[in-house]
Amino acid sequence: MKFNAILCGCGAMSKGWLRAIASTPALAESIQIVGLVDLNRATAENLAKEFSLESVVIGSDLADVIEATKADLVFDVVIPAARFGVVSTALKAGCHVLSEKPMATSLAEGAALIDLAAQAGKVHAIIQNRRFISGVRRLRRFVEEGAIGDLTGVHCDFFLGPHFGGFREEMDNVLLLDMAIHTFDAARFVSGKVPLSVYCVEKNPVGSWYKHGASAHALFDFSDDVVFSYRGSWCAEGRRTSWESQWRLTGSKGMLTWDGEESFEAAVAGNEPGLLHGFTPIEVPGPKHEEETHGHASVIASFIEAIRTGKPPETASGDNIRSLAMVLGAIESAKTGRRVDISAQGQ
Repeated sequence: MKFNAILCGCGAMSKGWLRAIASTPALAESIQIVGLVDLNRATAENLAKEFSLESVVIGSDLADVIEATKADLVFDVVIPAARFGVVSTALKAGCHVLSEKPMATSLAEGAALIDLAAQAGKVHAIIQNRRFISGVRRLRRFVEEGAIGDLTGVHCDFFLGPHFGGFREEMDNVLLLDMAIHTFDAARFVSGKVPLSVYCVEKNPVGSWYKHGASAHALFDFSDDVVFSYRGSWCAEGRRTSWESQWRLTGSKGMLTWDGEESFEAAVAGNEPGLLHGFTPIEVPGPKHEEETHGHASVIASFIEAIRTGKPPETASGDNIRSLAMVLGAIESAKTGRRVDISAQGQ
């Protein structure tokens, strides 16, 4: 069965979605792009030309394009402020929806979309593509197999200075909403724990070219006494970290570090006498399932499989709202200067 799909939001991010579909034979065979929607028609027309989609229906009104194409799916790549309107329109029209993150701008909106998807009997998932890379899958497997004992901490550093231009430089809470959510979601996935509370300090450092919130430091309590710490900046010039952050996992028997790129180092306690007992290096195995390591393509494949089988996808909105709760809890903490309980949010 081939699904007719509309891509809503034809800016730069949409190209990653289209490349993933075109370069993955199973997806190319399963998905037919039949419509492009953007408030700027020229933007949609340029995208259609670049990806040889000249025969698609192009418009600025999603409901009209859904009706004209009889679409089965909507790929939502709009800015966060427009997300609720786009997703609710698509679900009410009988389409399955795969959205960019964050899934909503508030927990109330997120919960409303979850309810709407359930009422419509449609799959609603979020493209948390950072879960679907080899490094994060390896971290998850390492934790699951107990190589360093019981997990006690997840610690991530993220320092880059990208000059995007466009909407990001005008956003409030830009780092937390647009980027840190990737690491927050990955930390929740890797640990397998439930976020309970957060304390966060958010700044817009001197020299920042963003309007607001280009830097944040957050400390989360997870279930089972696991701590997750995040230090990040999107206006950090100089030698950068990976886009995936630098990671350190601590456990009752040892530690693992990952540079966010190719370097993994893991070790358990040694048996040297004295103050420090040294360490014994251990192997970090590869991911269990290679097909889950292709970013956008793997998320889209999971979404299509969920539609076909009825099994909820890994990034279903009903689960992903927990990652949204982490972000919104951190923002609330930064605004109030207080620790925020998020244990009941998104659960």
